[in-house]
Amino acid sequence: MADLDWVYGIHAVENALGQDGKVKEVRLQEGRDDKKMQRIIKLCQAQKIRVSQVPRRDLDQLFSKSKERVVHQGVVALAEVTKTGDEKDLERLVKNLDAVPLIVILDGVTDPHNLGACLRSADAAGAHAVVIPKDKSATINATVSKVACGAAESMPVFSVTNLARTMKKLQDLGVWIFGTAGEATQTVYEQDLTIPTAIVMGAEGDGMRRLTREQCDYLIKLPMAGVVTSLNVSVATGVCLYEVVRQRAAKAGS
Repeated sequence: MADLDWVYGIHAVENALGQDGKVKEVRLQEGRDDKKMQRIIKLCQAQKIRVSQVPRRDLDQLFSKSKERVVHQGVVALAEVTKTGDEKDLERLVKNLDAVPLIVILDGVTDPHNLGACLRSADAAGAHAVVIPKDKSATINATVSKVACGAAESMPVFSVTNLARTMKKLQDLGVWIFGTAGEATQTVYEQDLTIPTAIVMGAEGDGMRRLTREQCDYLIKLPMAGVVTSLNVSVATGVCLYEVVRQRAAKAGS
C-alpha cells in the first residue's frame, strides 16, 4: 500500500532515508552546503540514491498547488508514501495481532498538522493502527508526513467509509471503545486501559459526532484544572496514549 510522493523538510527526509528502499530521489536547494545537508548527502551516497541541486524556485514549484504553506527547508525527496487501508485491512490487522490491541480513532480531524502530530504520538506510544473517516478528515499528504517525522510511513492508517460501523466491527473483535468527551464523568486515569482498547478523539472544536459517541462503550475525559476547557487534539491524543502505556507497563511489572 505505497505510492510515490514528495516528502519535504530535513527531519522528514532523514526519516524517509532511514527506511531502506523508500527514497528514490533527493533534490537539494542550490547554495545549501551546511552540516545538515552534508548528512543527507552522505545518507544518499550510502544508499546510491540520486541527488541533484536545483534552484529554490524549482522546489517551490513542486508544491505550488498545495493548500498548505510548505516550508521545505531546501530539501525534498521522492519517496514511497504509505497509503491508507480500508475496513477489511483493519479487520485483518486486528485478528492477526499478537499483542493487546491499541487503536486510535480520529473522528474528523481536518488539520493536517494535527493529523501528523497524532500519527507521531501513536507511533511513539506503540499503537497498532490509526483509523480516520474518508470524509471530513485530513488525508495523508506531504504536510502530514513532515509533521509526523516518519510515522506517516510506519504507522498503519485506515480510511473507512462508515466510522460507527467500523467501531462496531472492532467491538465484535473484542476491542473496547473509549470516546473522549468533556462531559464524561470519569477521567482517563479511572478506566482500565490494559484491555483491548480503541481511543476515539473528536474533531477540533466540535468533538465526536453523535453516531460516533453513541457507539462508544465508555466516555472518558482529561481533568482540566485551568481556565481552558480543552486541549489540542494531538496533545490530548498523546496524553491518553501514554496513560495506556503507563497502565500496561505497570500490569506487566506486577
